[in-house]
Amino acid sequence: MASQITQLLRKVSSGDSSASQELMPLVYAELHRIAERHFRKERRDHTLQPTALVNEAYLRIFGHSDAEFADRSHFMAFASQIMRRILVDHARTRAAEKRGGDARQIAADTDLEVAIEGADALVQLLDLDRAIEALAGENPEPAQVIEMRYFGGMTAEETSAAVGRSVHVVRHELRFGHAWLRRKLAGVSS
Repeated sequence: MASQITQLLRKVSSGDSSASQELMPLVYAELHRIAERHFRKERRDHTLQPTALVNEAYLRIFGHSDAEFADRSHFMAFASQIMRRILVDHARTRAAEKRGGDARQIAADTDLEVAIEGADALVQLLDLDRAIEALAGENPEPAQVIEMRYFGGMTAEETSAAVGRSVHVVRHELRFGHAWLRRKLAGVSS
């Protein structure tokens, strides 16, 4: 399916309007898979549902006719950013409504490894977002690969293709980013 998405993205970029009809269900399914992964960690009464997240992401990605992607990896990198923005915007809105009392919490992703020894396994999404922003200010490459991994569900190999760095370098950046975020979030939670 990955190569099929890449081929269709290239056809759409070259102006083939029929390719967009084939692409839509594949991309939608891919985005829905990522959204469901995020919501498995959520409380059951969460006000944002996977389908709503996917619909909003799809509209933001394809709502402009100038959206062009070289391949599936490039698309997934962009989708990672969009999904992160939607989730963070939703969390900010909820926190503002409840004055911080009901800020959206997500379970620490085992891939992200942000759980702190002896601490609550839940990490505030807004704290995570701020930590990723701080990491990006100091060292943007690990922040970028963390975003792709966590918000886009991309593997190290997919991320490597999207950013044009070797898989070894991407894995190193992920390890560095995880460690940096653990330290940063330990300071936030105390």
